[in-house]
Amino acid sequence: MLTLSGRMSRLGTETAFEVLARASALQRDGRSIINLGIGQPDFPTPEHIVEAGRKALADGHHGYTPANGILPLREAVAADLHRRHGVAIAPERVLVVPGGKVTMFFAVMMFGEEGAEVIYPNPGFPIYESVIRFSGAAPVPMALHESKGFSFSAAEVLALITPRTRLLILNSPANPTGGVVPKSAVDQLVAGLARHPRVAILSDEIYGEMVYDGAHVSLTSYPELADRLILLDGWSKTYAMTGWRLGYGVWPKELFPHAERLAINCHSCVNAAAQHAGIAALTGPREPVARMVAAFAERRAYIVPALNALPGFRCANPGGAFYAFPNIGDTGFDSRALQSRLLDEAGIATVSGTSFGAFGDGYLRFSYAAGLEALKEAVGRIGDWLERQRPERARLGS
Repeated sequence: MLTLSGRMSRLGTETAFEVLARASALQRDGRSIINLGIGQPDFPTPEHIVEAGRKALADGHHGYTPANGILPLREAVAADLHRRHGVAIAPERVLVVPGGKVTMFFAVMMFGEEGAEVIYPNPGFPIYESVIRFSGAAPVPMALHESKGFSFSAAEVLALITPRTRLLILNSPANPTGGVVPKSAVDQLVAGLARHPRVAILSDEIYGEMVYDGAHVSLTSYPELADRLILLDGWSKTYAMTGWRLGYGVWPKELFPHAERLAINCHSCVNAAAQHAGIAALTGPREPVARMVAAFAERRAYIVPALNALPGFRCANPGGAFYAFPNIGDTGFDSRALQSRLLDEAGIATVSGTSFGAFGDGYLRFSYAAGLEALKEAVGRIGDWLERQRPERARLGS
């Protein structure tokens, strides 16, 4: 037997990919499966972005690039952040990485160790808790409340901070809930963080351009946080570029050399052609992004009332991203069982709320990054399935 390090037993996974594998296996067996489990846009990457990648390859961009990314891309990132948030970001603080997860992994590994604590949103992206445990730090869950549209209470978050707290992770718009933190809560949290100057903040804003009601509040717009704020963002969601593996972090000047050294040790640099495609995404026409977000808004307008009409379901209106996170407590089924049975018996792939942390118990995640007709078919199948379960649900007391 080979002997692995003890920390490998602490490393979790992302259940959405397990659900995808199971759904794919059922499809190969001839089953009709509607996959509302995976969190990626169902749109192709816009053609002008694809063409920029093709051109880069044809022009001979086949070699290594600087570890932090090519300068024109980092300049484009800085210009885009100024366009969206009105902030001045030096390109020298931008670290281009292969996907959004890398910034998160670097930040947690930079601050996490035995005896340290890291606060993270729960229910939240499962890799937060996984990597915190892997680093040796203690994960401290920050509750997101359905009654607040899956935002947090700033007072509750501040009360979680102890002398051992090294890092606070925030995510808005959020996966899996679609929750958007209102400016009033952000203002209160930032004011309270002034009492905790040694706590770093990782703001995951990968869904920042997918907001339906009001505006996204970026933590980059709070200059008092500039010396300890790490921004996580990228191209995967906004530009339907999940497979291009292209993301970036904006790091405080003091932390940037450490992040760059991690990049050199980890992946050397990001695919050269993908970086040129990234420039085209940020500097090209905005219409494809607007069209995609409008389609998601239309789907949201359908799926939330449709889920609320299902017996035992209660669904808050998500303010951003492309996820609905209904409370299914009144169905009589627990989250994991309902996830499994909907897939096996109704052909609908969803993800149990427990995959996103203990506070996700009693919920299911639906990705509405699927066509409107697919969503209608899925809700219809779920309604029919629930009707067939009426005797069992009665026995369960729902």
